[in-house]
Amino acid sequence: MTTLPIRIAPSILAADFSKLGQEVKDVVDAGAEWVHLDVMDGHFVPNISFGPDVIKSLRPYTTAFFDCHLMISPADPYLEAFAKAGCDGITVHAEAGAHLHRSLQTIRALGKKVGVTLNPATPLSVIENVLDDVDLILIMSVNPGFGGQKFIPAMNDKIRAAKAMIGNRPIELEVDGGITADTIGAATKAGANVFVAGSAVYKGDGIAAYRDNIARLKTAAEDGRR
Repeated sequence: MTTLPIRIAPSILAADFSKLGQEVKDVVDAGAEWVHLDVMDGHFVPNISFGPDVIKSLRPYTTAFFDCHLMISPADPYLEAFAKAGCDGITVHAEAGAHLHRSLQTIRALGKKVGVTLNPATPLSVIENVLDDVDLILIMSVNPGFGGQKFIPAMNDKIRAAKAMIGNRPIELEVDGGITADTIGAATKAGANVFVAGSAVYKGDGIAAYRDNIARLKTAAEDGRR
């Protein structure tokens, strides 16, 4: 099986929104590879976050990979707007629309990395027929909509099964929800390589604290691979 680099993708939902651009720059300078952008619509999930204009305003602060996770339904009418805002990858939920393959093709046609997300209760069989159309699979390890939730342990089995399904395809396997230094090792061992972390990164004050937090996560993740 293909082994891809471990990547930490801080969720800006946990950042200080009064200085969001600086918060994005700081976590990248502190060692984060990706920036995770949780877009919520108050309909598909019970919360509202931000839209393409906010992402566009953040783009000048870093050249890091903008990992856009659309928790919205329908997603298709907004894909072009998020692409133009500066997202490098766009991930849609398999549950968010009737025509998943069409959504994925649209993202590809926009020139972006293509991702698909599954909620905890959604079986992997839903994405069996689109594996060759994606660059990333995101396993939700909490029910989406709120930060600060606890990791659902059963999701490690799902991660393991997803990794087996991926086989030798160069697909990133991402996990979102309850990722801490205590949970990241088991998720890495199961096969994940990209980790969304909110409060586990954005705790403490400023870049020095973020650097320590990210280093702790990376060490625990590498330990999980051994």
